[in-house]
Amino acid sequence: MVSKTLQTTYRERLFRHLDGIVTAPSAFSLYKNGVTDFILQEKEVNLTALSNTFTVNEGYLNVALRVLASQGWIEQTVNNEDNEVVYKVNELSPIAFALFPLYEDVTALQQLSENYHFRKFEAAPFKKLQDIFEKYKEAYGLTLSSTTKEREVQEQILAHIEGNILGPTLVHLSMNGAFHKYFMQASFKPEEFHADGENFKKLLDILSYFELFTKKGQTYQFTDKGLFFAKRASSYGVTVSYIPTLRKLDNLIFGDALSAKNHDNGDQEGHVDRAMNVWGSGGAHATYFKVVDTIILDIFNKPLDEQPKGILDMGCGNGAFLIHLYNLIERHTLRGKHLDEYPLILVGADYNQAAIDITKQNVIQSEIWAKVMWGDIGDPERLASDLQEEYNITLGDLLNVRSFLDHNRVWKAPEKKLEHASTSTGAFSYEGKRLSNNVVEASLAAHFSKWSPYVGKHGLLLIELHSIPPAVAARNIGRTAVTAYDATHGYSDQYIVEVPVFHDTLAAIGMKRDETLSAKFPNTEAATVTVNLFRQ
Repeated sequence: MVSKTLQTTYRERLFRHLDGIVTAPSAFSLYKNGVTDFILQEKEVNLTALSNTFTVNEGYLNVALRVLASQGWIEQTVNNEDNEVVYKVNELSPIAFALFPLYEDVTALQQLSENYHFRKFEAAPFKKLQDIFEKYKEAYGLTLSSTTKEREVQEQILAHIEGNILGPTLVHLSMNGAFHKYFMQASFKPEEFHADGENFKKLLDILSYFELFTKKGQTYQFTDKGLFFAKRASSYGVTVSYIPTLRKLDNLIFGDALSAKNHDNGDQEGHVDRAMNVWGSGGAHATYFKVVDTIILDIFNKPLDEQPKGILDMGCGNGAFLIHLYNLIERHTLRGKHLDEYPLILVGADYNQAAIDITKQNVIQSEIWAKVMWGDIGDPERLASDLQEEYNITLGDLLNVRSFLDHNRVWKAPEKKLEHASTSTGAFSYEGKRLSNNVVEASLAAHFSKWSPYVGKHGLLLIELHSIPPAVAARNIGRTAVTAYDATHGYSDQYIVEVPVFHDTLAAIGMKRDETLSAKFPNTEAATVTVNLFRQ
């Protein structure tokens, strides 16, 4: 049994691992291409001037520099009135920058893995992993400093390297069934799990070094620490799923801004392992869905004539959320007792045809009646028209729900300018071009303005992801995964804004938030997730 103190320690390590998966390739690319040396020499640089000096894609350069700022190694100043971003060195900059060459091995491993099956253990990448591990055991040759700040940076970077060893490994093991309850509850031999027992034994020895397993003779068994990380393997999943993007940072920042998205086989999602992303999202979001359940229970226990006629799940994925909500309402609400007189209309909509097909199969297997259709989160007017014409369903009669979707909308430049300067510190881009924070905030307002005619009656219930200022992130290292969120979403043209920016933007267009049915996680200055119920 892991004590609460140890749980806090392990969770902090996990967050540092996530930092490392995105920071290592970002920092090494900037170092290799001379950007960090230039910043150190100049002390303070204007982003646009820096971009012109190095001939880069300014949007992705901004994302990479903001990653360093969130780790506390440089400082960011944003002037949204003049659309200027400035980065300047601090006392940690020379210490950290001098250690960026240590990231070369893990960056090379990310790149090497492109040539192998992303979820199989193959000899060549495993050999590279072993080499990294041997260097890690020797602290990469570092003599840990007696000076507090220098030692903190050294340990921070070693934790990042450790994250690149453990994060992808734990994801691969979990997705391949190694964390089945059989293996978690009993001792086992390497050959019981993997055909290449010899190499798998070496991998287990590496994990044993990190105290995730104990070894007795030829058998291995999980430790309490190992069980903690095994049960949270999905927490690494979303970040690891973006390694296809991270391995191309040299090109993204200094070359072809579309190199991650344009895959050789024509896959428009070459920048992400979507199956892994969905798996990781499902495992990581359980806490937030509990809050959603509370809101759903409140809504569907109101007097029957005040309730929505049903639910629209925009971005329905595999239909699991829609099925869960139906079962919750059926079993635990007033509405559930009166479904014959007040049937519950369920609609799942998605932009991806594969998701539509899977949702249809899953709702049929669950013996649930639902309409499943194509829909674009950026075009609710068309969705409303299609619903009315095809099914005689009025979009405004439904409760609109979605999770972690609005920030991933297809970019559309807003027609109306923001009337004030944005307060966001975000780093946003579209295909490598930097987007001003004013434009991104105006886009957010335009996006939700399209939805406002359809949510006045029963509301819009959503879970959303957010950023925080780099200075706040630097104060909360080990307590937030925001560096990983900012990097993976920034490099893939997604638009996560800070919680106050999000709330203020929606308030400005008349979307009223029910504060009694809202929550943020964590409930501190470092909040990166909110659950909100908005009404017009």
